[in-house]
Amino acid sequence: MNTIPYFPGCSLKDTATGFESSAQFVMETLGLRLQELERWNCCGTVTSLTTDDLMHHLASVRNLVRVQDLHESELVALCSMCYNTLARTAQRINADPVERDKINQFMDRESSYEGTVEVRHLLQVLRDRIGWETLAQATPITLEGLKVACYYGCTLLRPKEAAIDNTEKPTIMSEAMAAAGATSVPFPFAGECCGTYQVVDRRDLSIERSFRVIQSALRAGANVIATACPLCQHNLQEAQKELGHVQGLADIEIVYFTELLAAAMGMDPQRLPEGLNVLIQQTAEAQTGWGGS
Repeated sequence: MNTIPYFPGCSLKDTATGFESSAQFVMETLGLRLQELERWNCCGTVTSLTTDDLMHHLASVRNLVRVQDLHESELVALCSMCYNTLARTAQRINADPVERDKINQFMDRESSYEGTVEVRHLLQVLRDRIGWETLAQATPITLEGLKVACYYGCTLLRPKEAAIDNTEKPTIMSEAMAAAGATSVPFPFAGECCGTYQVVDRRDLSIERSFRVIQSALRAGANVIATACPLCQHNLQEAQKELGHVQGLADIEIVYFTELLAAAMGMDPQRLPEGLNVLIQQTAEAQTGWGGS
């Protein structure tokens, strides 16, 4: 089976294990194994790039070096924040030999980075390397009837140079959902911020912003929100718990896009969110007209 170097990041080994396991299932079903870097470190997170300090790119460059040492030129990430941080670092350091020389002076025991690694998000790999037609052929369980609000958040679309799709009208996640038989419903807050790390010291603000995202998806007719960011999922679910008394708010599932794809590919339901399994079953029964009185 072909492999591709893969950076998991911190959350996927802790609070977002379902994101990783579903992605691994999807890719192996498609004949491409995610090969986790043997030695990886935190990317440094996107907040470290808010100041123009070359040293804030050092953590990410160390991971790029490990890809280079495998004689590979491509690294795939799942977490949208990890993708954004790694991709922006690669773009900057790859394009500037002077900065690359400066940062190589801090590599310690690492090899010098040669500026040859490109960072891609899993959605880009599905679109550009696998193809939607191939993805559709690998989904025997249709998600027809599911109405999915594809939530991109900030870091898949901004800044423009790191965007995985059109920043104003992205379709890449919607196309993935369509390949699995689901219907994507456009909603105005698809690219809005969930409140990100403000949940730590301004939880009220994070709850408010996340509530607006969920409310926008509900008004568009969605019964599930698909995301690619562990922090986005956390904040949306926290808002759902906090404001569950708001009519309809608790009725929408919030899952990773890979969990939807994995469900369509036949992943063991016990490895998927219970609420998603129930929703898929209810939707299937509604589509066939079966379900009892």
